[in-house]
Amino acid sequence: MKALVITKPGGPEVLEMQDRPVPQPGPGEIRVKVHASALNRADLLQRRGAYPAPPGAPADIPGLEYAGEVDAVGEGAGLWAVGNRVMGIVGGGGHAEYVVVHEREGIRIPQNLEWEDAAAIPEAFLTAYDSLFRQLDLTVGERVLILAVGSGVGTAAVQLASAAGATVIGTSRTAAKLKRAAELGLETGVDTSREDLAEAVNQATYGSGVHAVLDLVGGKLLEASLRVVALRGRVVVVGTTGGSKVEVDLGLLLRRRIHLFGTVLRSRPLEEKIALAREFSNAVIPLISAGRIKPVVDSVFRFDQVAKAQARMEANESFGKIVLTW
Repeated sequence: MKALVITKPGGPEVLEMQDRPVPQPGPGEIRVKVHASALNRADLLQRRGAYPAPPGAPADIPGLEYAGEVDAVGEGAGLWAVGNRVMGIVGGGGHAEYVVVHEREGIRIPQNLEWEDAAAIPEAFLTAYDSLFRQLDLTVGERVLILAVGSGVGTAAVQLASAAGATVIGTSRTAAKLKRAAELGLETGVDTSREDLAEAVNQATYGSGVHAVLDLVGGKLLEASLRVVALRGRVVVVGTTGGSKVEVDLGLLLRRRIHLFGTVLRSRPLEEKIALAREFSNAVIPLISAGRIKPVVDSVFRFDQVAKAQARMEANESFGKIVLTW
């Protein structure tokens, strides 16, 4: 099979298309012929040597998600049949023509989606769903602040939160992205390139603040967002593109009894990923099938154009997901 391989740490020039053996499914596993995958910040970090794959995942083949059809089933696997359309997340190896996963990690692709649309779902929507509802416990009527609302996870989160009856405030450094996010359910947009985050949120909430924060940025935006968290509010940090070090006013955390915690999906054990996939299948797939929630595809590139795709992501030009197809 063809696979996109990181030959050594470095820039896009270190990526090379190579032939690798086709993986074989073991007991309880399925092999998926990948039609499309998507690009994530983790792929860029792994290429630079800054984010190694977890144990059990290919060390030199990036790719955290896939969309394709079942090609073979292992012994004892009975959830899927050959030809079924499935999507899901992997610890690595998604940028190859075939992947092998546990059958219960697979998620049914709704019939109304093309391969490119399906590939834009797993990492973004599973991360957003887990962060909003399993970590932050977001409920109807609450206000949630999403940092980097134009990112892949951001565009998924704004739709999920809005569908759940929450009021969504989001940030971006680009006014055009905020305008597009408004079409997805964003009620208040904050352009952090020219607005003070805390001041804008306080104005939008009449000083009441937000009940929850989904931080996909880190750095100084985390510090600013803490100043607008209401009493007993919750903050989850998922990304650190804005920096991994920040000063935190512990007195503020104590006075407002703020819950501040971090989460990561990639390195979780198989049992947790299976539980998330099954819960997501029941809770969100029906909404996607009905067209109430839609994946946001920024652009589509062939796998042999991966350097252009990564350059677009590194330039922060994308809104939603950048998809790669064979």
